[in-house]
Amino acid sequence: QVQLVESGGGLVQAGGSLRLSCTASGRTSNSGAMGWFRQAPGKEREFVAAIKWSLGYTLYTDSVKGRFTISRDNAKNTVYLQMNSLKPEDTAVYYCAASRTVTSTLAAYNTWGRGTQVTVSS
Repeated sequence: QVQLVESGGGLVQAGGSLRLSCTASGRTSNSGAMGWFRQAPGKEREFVAAIKWSLGYTLYTDSVKGRFTISRDNAKNTVYLQMNSLKPEDTAVYYCAASRTVTSTLAAYNTWGRGTQVTVSS
């Protein structure tokens, strides 16, 4: 069983930056990839980015390309989401999740963290 803990959320002005972290513990060997999702009030949870543990292959949703960067530190079992040029529409609870493959499909992720709030003011 993999446990995931997110950190790094907060309040930032538009144009600012935040870095989210997600540390995995437990049976991480069963997880081939990690993803970040977000959920704004009244909206469905949506894919943001994903990364493969072994080769670092990445996948992004179009709305964050060029602004967000996902990375990982295998030695620390930690995945990061560097978010630059933040916009008010990026406001959401951000969740990290574990999957066997790099994918944007929510159903493929079987373990989730509790989430961290990101609020971008205009």
